[in-house]
Amino acid sequence: MNDRQSALPEQYRRYAETDAGQPRMGPVELYDERDPVVWIPGAYGEMVPVRKSQAPTPMQQLPARDLTPQPLFDPGAQRLLGGGIGAGVALWGGGKFLVGASEFVSSLTGMGALLLFLALAGARALLMSGGARIHNEQHTHVHQKWFGKANIRNQQ
Repeated sequence: MNDRQSALPEQYRRYAETDAGQPRMGPVELYDERDPVVWIPGAYGEMVPVRKSQAPTPMQQLPARDLTPQPLFDPGAQRLLGGGIGAGVALWGGGKFLVGASEFVSSLTGMGALLLFLALAGARALLMSGGARIHNEQHTHVHQKWFGKANIRNQQ
């Protein structure tokens, strides 16, 4: 191989000339003014260069989770259930009280009917006492003697 020839597709040139010494036109971008490049994982797993200003924000660390054990039943549901059961028991007791009160009133009504009957019977007896009265009275005298003998006298 020759010193002047290379296995590269284009021969190496020490300095490449551009535009035959013509000055370039346009804004000048200094190295420090350029946005740095960061490498992020791409869609297919390879690392892709992206300007830092266009890179997605890094994921924020999640706050610590509360790992204290939770109650088996919700406390609000427990209070609601307890209130419902308590109200049911209170209403059942109120019903029993009213049944007892009705039985008491019923017994008072029965006693009132009995007292009314006795009052009417007593009033009838008092009102009817002014008429003729028949009085029957009979006395029997028995005098026991020896050997099964007895003297019996009836008096009127």
